[in-house]
Amino acid sequence: QVQLVESGGGLVQAGGSLKLSCAASGSIFSIIDVGWYRQAPGKQRERVAVINSRGTTIYADYVKGRFTISRDNFKNTVYLQMNSLKPEDTSVYYCNARITTIQDFTYEYWGQGTQVTVSS
Repeated sequence: QVQLVESGGGLVQAGGSLKLSCAASGSIFSIIDVGWYRQAPGKQRERVAVINSRGTTIYADYVKGRFTISRDNFKNTVYLQMNSLKPEDTSVYYCNARITTIQDFTYEYWGQGTQVTVSS
């Protein structure tokens, strides 16, 4: 079994920073790519950033220059550094990962989400 656990969310004032972590554990052979998504109340889930196994990153336009996704392959952990936060960044942030297990199956996993609230 594989689990993704997010942490690092919280309440911050506009202009502030937070760093989210997504730790993968379990029967992992390799982590192919990892993305951060967010979903605000009444809105669809949207992709924020993604990083692949080679470290190539893609960002949504609305976070470019403010957010940075990175990964520590030794710790099976992906981070999302969020700077210059805006009230519209308020959402539940989810980690999503495509992982090949030691049984040689590839699945997509989701974490439970972490709340980020940015006050004006």
